Amino acid sequence: MLNALYNYAKRRELILPAGYVKKTVKAYISLDANGRFLDIEMGSEEAISAPDIGSLANGKDKSNILVEKRSVVIPEEPTAKGRFFLHALRDGGQAEPKLLLCADALENEETAQKIREKLDQNKVKPADRISFKVDGYSILEGEKVLSWWQKFRRQFQKNDDKGQTLCLITGAKTTPMATTPPVQGLHSVGGHGRGDALICFDKNAFLSYDLKQAANAPVSEEAYAGVKAALDDLLARAPVLAGMKFVHWYDKDLAPEEDIIQNNADLLGDFGDDDEEEAAEEQIDEAQEWQEKNISAVKAADALVESVDDGTRTSYLGDVSYFILLLSGVTGRVMIRRYERGSYEELQKRLRQWHDDLELTNSAGTAPIKPVKLTARMLSLLSYQKGETRPFERLGKELSGLTPTVYTAILTGCPLPDTVAIRALNHIRSKLYAEEEISKRRIGLACQWLKVWLIRSKNKGDVLMKEYNPEYHSNAYYCGAMMAIFENIQQAAMPDVNATIMQRFYASAIQTPALVIGRLSKMSVHHLEMMENQWLADKFKKEMEEISTHMEGKLPAVLSLEEQSEFALGYYQMSAKQTKERIDRIAEKKAKEQSK
Repeated sequence: MLNALYNYAKRRELILPAGYVKKTVKAYISLDANGRFLDIEMGSEEAISAPDIGSLANGKDKSNILVEKRSVVIPEEPTAKGRFFLHALRDGGQAEPKLLLCADALENEETAQKIREKLDQNKVKPADRISFKVDGYSILEGEKVLSWWQKFRRQFQKNDDKGQTLCLITGAKTTPMATTPPVQGLHSVGGHGRGDALICFDKNAFLSYDLKQAANAPVSEEAYAGVKAALDDLLARAPVLAGMKFVHWYDKDLAPEEDIIQNNADLLGDFGDDDEEEAAEEQIDEAQEWQEKNISAVKAADALVESVDDGTRTSYLGDVSYFILLLSGVTGRVMIRRYERGSYEELQKRLRQWHDDLELTNSAGTAPIKPVKLTARMLSLLSYQKGETRPFERLGKELSGLTPTVYTAILTGCPLPDTVAIRALNHIRSKLYAEEEISKRRIGLACQWLKVWLIRSKNKGDVLMKEYNPEYHSNAYYCGAMMAIFENIQQAAMPDVNATIMQRFYASAIQTPALVIGRLSKMSVHHLEMMENQWLADKFKKEMEEISTHMEGKLPAVLSLEEQSEFALGYYQMSAKQTKERIDRIAEKKAKEQSK
């Protein structure tokens, strides 16, 4: 993993010189070639490479140089940190005279007062970082400054004569670092604001062979700088999923359209902090006008792989490897939740399998369920709480242990754990109870989880289709379908009923159908007699007879987890089938009326 990150940083030219880190500069004190103060130039939000002395800058007598807080560079009253900053400028001035001009400007009280006034006018706060420009050029630029800093920083490095050993990252001989600088970018997932340690040995239980601190995992300064640069870069644009950062990269540079992970809308992603509930509704809502056949990103990946054969592409994606990290921060340390690697081609096949396994008709039976990002999909593994405004906060708490396992199943094609089926069934029950008006489209995502679980864990792939399959020989499945018919009969006979069959009997029917189905069958006879549309009543009778024939009169007494999942899918798919038939009848009736 470390070597893969290091190679990524080298390929992207992210590795900074030793002793440098990326920093943002709020403003520059601009001087002319003779050291005369000109103006304050505002910086940009883009981070630049700047010298850094690490944790030593947290003390009372030392500061970082060339780039520091305004309160250090030009304090209202003399401070130890300010004197150290000036000392470093004068020391560096022996190699680069521009630094002497900066020191002279700070020590000239009249010039310093003009600088303070201009900083105030530009609203540069004491905590904002500032630096200098001389004759239009930043003092951070130039080989002279770089060479001087490499020598100057040696006074801060510990020389405990540890001797050389092999670097864990590169395998080359090196004098290992005693401590490593923190990784940035995990603050939103439990990380510390100042960064988190990737390699940390501060407890005796983590030490071995009398080695101290990071000598237990020896890395060179240059190699670790590459790992840190890679993680900082990747974390800056990694989405959050269930309290973790999803980090991915490849061992070769790919065009944006070739990044199958980033472009796969049904695999990863997150919503912003604002209007999370509204965003989730937009993702989960199964718009009936959606008629596209499948995931465009997966199709694009198919085309990229296939293009090798027809000669339209010269590079071969088969030799590309992917890397995935799920990371969070815990008490100032980087927590690696999951690490995966594999080939691009195999990943493409697994994602295709994932989408095929997920494919399920929408609640109207008119098209497949609209793809959603995994963050939205994971909501259907939480019990539904009516009126909840920020459900995403629960993802990190309740599903942090389950999410890495789900990712592994997606990436490797392995079965989902039973917990997925249990949670999906609980979500359906809680949803049906909480909704005043039952909306089956809101349980479609949970049914997709059940479908994948049955296919992968119970080998049901040959008979479990995206739509209702009368040849799926499972009495639990048929019981669920029967429940959907009972519900539709009631709605046709009593459209304004207060409590529906689903609200009253679903929870008991999915567990002990033998105690419920017979009673509902008797109720349906009464409801059929109330129906004015005799053709529709006969249709319902025929459907019930067909299911009863398949069941051979055997009603299960108690359903297992597998059978409960089949019950839920039988109910959902039969409901979708009957809704589609109703939509078609309405459309046919309108067409006839318009043709007259």
